[in-house]
Amino acid sequence: MIQETTFPYKPGEHECEKSSNSYLMSLVALIAGLPLPIINLLATFFFFLANRKGTYFVRWHCTQALLSQLALLGINSASFWWTVSILFSDEKASNEYFAYIFTVIIFNLLEIFSTIYAAVQTRKGIHVKFLFFGNVTNLICKP
Repeated sequence: MIQETTFPYKPGEHECEKSSNSYLMSLVALIAGLPLPIINLLATFFFFLANRKGTYFVRWHCTQALLSQLALLGINSASFWWTVSILFSDEKASNEYFAYIFTVIIFNLLEIFSTIYAAVQTRKGIHVKFLFFGNVTNLICKP
């Protein structure tokens, strides 16, 4: 799921800190806006905008963090609105609902653990690529 690779150059201390912060931004936003799935994406997006003219290492990791949050937005939004419809309408909780919520929890836990791992590793200057998002980030972010 996560691959540690070499980067074209050795990033400096400041670059490592900013790259690590791009991952930590989504975790801080998760705590602040837990029930609303868009909060994580917005926090990561604004951090991305603030660093879009930064060095390649920082831009690359900001982009990867943003893409991973964007992917979670869909499944988290669906679970949020499904839960709201169960709470405030005549819809009943079904086996499909509980299976979906379980799946969403698993995906979110994987995202949290991989984000923490990526934040720690990039802080050390180690380049971390997520399974799918790393390849997409390579296509989007150019040196």
